[in-house]
Amino acid sequence: MITKTQIINSLDQLPEQLTIDQVVDHLIFLENVQKGLDDSVNGRINTKEEAREKLNKWVK
Repeated sequence: MITKTQIINSLDQLPEQLTIDQVVDHLIFLENVQKGLDDSVNGRINTKEEAREKLNKWVK
């Protein structure tokens, strides 16, 4: 979960002129990065071999 402070700080880094779609895309990106960091901290990660196996299933 991202915090309001993270959102505000992130929005301050964006250009003055932007669309709502750009803001939403940016917030979704932030949330996904935070989820990835949380997964890493909590040990919810894949080894390189596990990642290769999953990728092979998707590509085939």
